[in-house]
Amino acid sequence: MHHWISLVNVPELDQYLEIAKHAESVGFYGLSIADHLVMPTGQLESKYPYTPDGKMWWPEDVPWPDPWITLTALGVATQSLRLATNIYLAALRDPFTASRAVAAASVFTSGRVRCGVSSGWIKEEYELMGVDFHTRGRRLDETIDVMRKLWSGQSISHQGEFFSFEDALASPAPPEKVPIWSGGASPAALRRAARNDGWLGVPMMFDALVETIEGLLLTRREMGRENEPFDVCCSLIQPLTQDLEGQLDALGAHHNMVLPWVVTPWGRAPWLQDGEDVSLLDTKKKAMDRFAEKVIHRS
Repeated sequence: MHHWISLVNVPELDQYLEIAKHAESVGFYGLSIADHLVMPTGQLESKYPYTPDGKMWWPEDVPWPDPWITLTALGVATQSLRLATNIYLAALRDPFTASRAVAAASVFTSGRVRCGVSSGWIKEEYELMGVDFHTRGRRLDETIDVMRKLWSGQSISHQGEFFSFEDALASPAPPEKVPIWSGGASPAALRRAARNDGWLGVPMMFDALVETIEGLLLTRREMGRENEPFDVCCSLIQPLTQDLEGQLDALGAHHNMVLPWVVTPWGRAPWLQDGEDVSLLDTKKKAMDRFAEKVIHRS
């Protein structure tokens, strides 16, 4: 199984390059960056879908650096580390801006990027941007379609619900195909993932995760796409034992996203020891080392 580190809600931006280099050196496969284009302040009507009380589990002022600039910097600082957005709110951008950012990141990292997308959940963020929240799913689907066309490196035209244009060329094109991984657990999000190249899992216990993966594979078969490559990236909220890892691998779930030093609403960080200061780079490195020893390199 390939193991990824998520940098979601990690505010120490000055440590990112060293985190990436250390992650690569101890055997992590990839690293992911989250995205919010702008964070609404004050009382939100929107509820976070993955906590019991619907509250965000990060400070209001946590930084959200541009994901593609950040991934490019991390890619230039490393040699083989894969890089992904988890997730990118592509529907908040126009497809020209989004496709160019992804393509540039792919160029400067020698094709190591994955574009992880989702429609998002903060209505107020869409309102700040003047984008209709209620059509965000359809807008995202069309944005993906347009980005794929633009990444061809050919002059293209498009007529759709949200975007219509003739004779447009985006250059440079990515040096390799950019896989589209889709996040979320709603029926619409899972159908989107099945239509594309992979699913970015949300926090789940093992049984729910297996049920979701089996549903995705069934949908892929119904689409006639069971023989095409499809990635599943798990976000398991219980210890990943060797037995569970084997069962997930057998299902084709070959990627695993972890937050080694981050305390989340789903439990204490198991790779963090009592009294350690998570703001320190040394603490983060130690947590990565422990995970690598016990999981990545276990016999």
